Amino acid sequence: MKLTPCILVLMFAFLACQERQEHIAPAVNPKDSVSMMVSYGVNTLVSDSGMMKYRIVAECWEVNQAKKPSRWIFEKGLFLEQFDPTFHVEAYIQCDTAYYFDQEKLWELRGRVRVRNVEGLRFSSEELFWDQNRHELYSYKYSHLVTPEREMEGTYFRSNERMTNYTITNSKGSFVKGGMGENEGDSILAAPDTVKARKRLPTTPSAKKTQ
Repeated sequence: MKLTPCILVLMFAFLACQERQEHIAPAVNPKDSVSMMVSYGVNTLVSDSGMMKYRIVAECWEVNQAKKPSRWIFEKGLFLEQFDPTFHVEAYIQCDTAYYFDQEKLWELRGRVRVRNVEGLRFSSEELFWDQNRHELYSYKYSHLVTPEREMEGTYFRSNERMTNYTITNSKGSFVKGGMGENEGDSILAAPDTVKARKRLPTTPSAKKTQ
């Protein structure tokens, strides 16, 4: 049988359709999902239970609920003002990088952390955790604390949210300003067992397995 040019064209078209492969991208994995919100040039007030708690000032604010646990991310630094119930500033907090784990109400501050309260207390470290459920601050790295009466430094720090009752252990020194006297709320322990001190606090978020 002799094939006409028209039939040959149809046969080639049919064969070409059979050999064609569809290029389909793989399904999006939830682990690879991008952040649900990214804001730049942030200056906003944040409330909790109907009360203004703090002001956030940041170059970039990212909210990612795909990561476990979900978190707010401040990769380019954070400046935070903390308010009392009458909306007066209690403290200023600044750091290079910050993470807020919203389900646990836990802040993780990293890199040149600086805190100052209205009583004149100044705190500096490379790490600080703020547990809002337990109403406490703590750090496992070298910390330097200066009050109007004394200056302290050590490798373990723990305090209440207002920094009126605090502890520095494994301390390298306590320098009293203007005479020898004990201030209410000051607590210095001389080189206790570091392992025992760490067991009194929850595991840091950095040690958790994240996706």
